Amino acid sequence: MAKITLVTGGARSGKSCYALSLAQNYRRKRVFIATAEAFDQEMRLRIDKHRKERGNRFFTIEEPYDPAAALARLPAGSQVVVIDCLTVWLGNLIHRYDDKQPESYPEIEALANALRVLPCDAILVSNEVGMGIVPHNESARRFRDLAGQLNQQVAGLAERVVLMVSGIPLTLK
Repeated sequence: MAKITLVTGGARSGKSCYALSLAQNYRRKRVFIATAEAFDQEMRLRIDKHRKERGNRFFTIEEPYDPAAALARLPAGSQVVVIDCLTVWLGNLIHRYDDKQPESYPEIEALANALRVLPCDAILVSNEVGMGIVPHNESARRFRDLAGQLNQQVAGLAERVVLMVSGIPLTLK
């Protein structure tokens, strides 16, 4: 049975580096599902930096809207997949639906279902956004609430949950 690890924490806490280091323990067929989109120059530079950091150690699938579909396209024999980052992906969904703002997103349930039948181990990266002040505006509060729900759902499926604090991994589960 596939093992799921959730790596969460604040911005710049070392989540992605830690997730990649966990994936390096697998000797072959490492896959990286990237959820970011280059909406501006700063994001393009971030994406390029991350691509260079991964180098050729991972087969990369860029999927900003449907990681469940990306999981269905994993190369045969994949040992581990890293999905980075769930909160970036959630932001993409919110942006895509724009003013429709559904109560729930079918893509989230599709991801949960895909995680239940994984063909390989998975390491998912997500931001913990609910530890600060209550956001001032409705859309930011909605994002915070949805991110918290998403993190709880993935943590419930995960065998291991790691909270990153200042580059230090703290195992929660």
